[in-house]
Amino acid sequence: MRSRHITAAALAATVLAASLPASPAVAAASQFTVDLATGTGALRYGATGFLYGLGDEGIPNETMLAALKPQVTAQKAPDGLQHPNGDALRIAPMFKRAGGREIQIYMQDVYQQWPYENLGLADYLTKVDTMTRKVVADPYRSSYVYVPFNEPDQIWYSGNLSALLADWKTVFQRIRSIDSSARIAGPNFAAYRSADLRTFLTYARDNNVLPDVMTWHELGDDFYTSWQQHYDDYRAIERSLGVSARPISINEYARSAGDLGVPGNLVQYVAKFENSKVDGCLAYWTTAGGLNDLVTRNNQATGAWWLYKWYGELTGNTVAVTPPSASGSLQGLAALDATKKQARVILGGNNPATGTYDTNVLVKGIPSYLGSTVHATVWGVDTSGTNPSTGPYVVKEGDFTATNGQVTVPLTGLKGQSAYQVIITPDRDLTAASTSRYEAEYAAIAGTAKITYGSNTGYSGTSFTEGYGASSTASTNFVVTAPADGYYNLALRYSAGPYTGAPANRSIRLRVNGGDLTDVALPGTTDWNTWKTAITKVYLPAGINRIDYHAFASDDRDAANLDHLELTATTGTVTAYEGESSGNTLSGTAVVVSDTAASGGRYVGWLGAGAANTLRFNGVSAAAAGRYRLVVTYANAEVVGEHDYNTNIVDRYAEISVNGGAAKKVYFRNTLSWSTYRTAVVDVDLAAGANTITFGNASSGYAPNIDRIQVAAVLG
Repeated sequence: MRSRHITAAALAATVLAASLPASPAVAAASQFTVDLATGTGALRYGATGFLYGLGDEGIPNETMLAALKPQVTAQKAPDGLQHPNGDALRIAPMFKRAGGREIQIYMQDVYQQWPYENLGLADYLTKVDTMTRKVVADPYRSSYVYVPFNEPDQIWYSGNLSALLADWKTVFQRIRSIDSSARIAGPNFAAYRSADLRTFLTYARDNNVLPDVMTWHELGDDFYTSWQQHYDDYRAIERSLGVSARPISINEYARSAGDLGVPGNLVQYVAKFENSKVDGCLAYWTTAGGLNDLVTRNNQATGAWWLYKWYGELTGNTVAVTPPSASGSLQGLAALDATKKQARVILGGNNPATGTYDTNVLVKGIPSYLGSTVHATVWGVDTSGTNPSTGPYVVKEGDFTATNGQVTVPLTGLKGQSAYQVIITPDRDLTAASTSRYEAEYAAIAGTAKITYGSNTGYSGTSFTEGYGASSTASTNFVVTAPADGYYNLALRYSAGPYTGAPANRSIRLRVNGGDLTDVALPGTTDWNTWKTAITKVYLPAGINRIDYHAFASDDRDAANLDHLELTATTGTVTAYEGESSGNTLSGTAVVVSDTAASGGRYVGWLGAGAANTLRFNGVSAAAAGRYRLVVTYANAEVVGEHDYNTNIVDRYAEISVNGGAAKKVYFRNTLSWSTYRTAVVDVDLAAGANTITFGNASSGYAPNIDRIQVAAVLG
């Protein structure tokens, strides 16, 4: 976050054209070079970080987070008043389940006002004591990093660096006195300030209060032209002072307008941060809990989400990339995975943003295992603003003969706000790429699952995954898009030929959105070049879903090769129950309210703010006992307080009880309007026959307005 002064400055220059020379109306194709023979280190995935990207448990949907390989999130202080959600300790369980590495705590966000009210150091130290003790008592203690000051060059200490240094030492020592293993980050300047950083590091070195993580913000146009200068200058300062290299976290990046949600702009941050092996958190310019405009409607992807998904699916090691200009708008990164025999390139960015451009992707240093002819598939994803994206599309595909170990993939008509991915494999493709088919060889794999390029035939795409025999760890993990809540046929194409010690018929375990669902029967095939399709009918929520096929036995009952997955909408039994139905029971303040935007023209409001104020759906029917999808249609537009540029949305929660049992707390993403209704899908266990489902909120807060519920069996 930034002060009003900084925000105004950013708004004055929000487009890339303001800082970079305009492209000619008709320009020759540029050259974007990838050198597969020059490794640049292990993937850090550091750019996949968020400031207030997480709101509450389940906000955003955990699947949206886990699919990105998240690394760092920066959140508010425990029980802080700055915003109504985003508490570091409360989001920690979900973030860690999703694979997150580090949670930064913005300690000054304990205050309510922005810029922070200055009540004196004594007041702040009292709050520091309380916050630190809460962290020490938390089960995720080792994952937290304390950020004692936020933009101190703008707030509290503007023009008074000596006062900041003294208070840094005092607060640093106070934190360490309570949490001896504390990791502390700073100084967290609002922009790169070379002279002040030198002064800060000199003082911190001399007083034994060096930060464990060095942080500052990159929120202006100068990032595009000057990032490398900032990075190199900082590392030179460290060396000159004899300070060991600190991990760097740019815990707020992207301009206040024009960057968030735009793949072609964000790819430039991703590329430069990965090249420098630093961490970064997308800036908090809009609302909390939406991964900084990567997610909309809580579990649907914007165009930018796909960019970070591509980034998270890079494997192997990064390799050298040379863009047309080091400080130009077209940037990218690349990785080579020798085990998978795949190279992947991500690129994008153009000036001006409108219009199109051409570039030739020169790939050199091609290793022998890719062959003398390689296959390249190019995918694109467009910006969608804060609306759901239609997803990636195929730009081009072809075979390219290597000359002197290099090939050129010409790309024309690229869009400035879009991002692109090039996947290079051995020339073993048998069918053209398709947006309706999810190829196993392009999915994320884990355990003993592997991609080979042997003598098999009959598969689609460029290959398939194998390695399921005698394994309980192999998995192929697809990320798919469901256009709407509903039933879908998951069609898995596979081969299960004769295999010594294996039964003729096999099976494989299906996991959906992180939870085991069922074992899928895989009837045997006559040989390993014969392919069949196993169909499983599953109810999926609208948006992104993770579909994983896992080995589950140490023997060979799950020995199979996986080719691809197709997703097709189908029908199934879904029963709807209106909130205003006379058969329901309304208690306390709960009341039926008219709204033409609601299903049936009415909803139930004023739920919660006390245990007595509830809505109970009666007679919710289940054909058999088991797990069901509960689809809740709701509205929630509560906002608390004001802020210079953030909307302080509240993600209301409901306590949902089935048949009078223990209540389950479920947060509902803010819909931004009381007449905008969205759905949230919750799993519940129902008994055979009639059931009751009760919505309430025993705290002082309200539950969302409830329009209706729908009930569907998980498996159709």
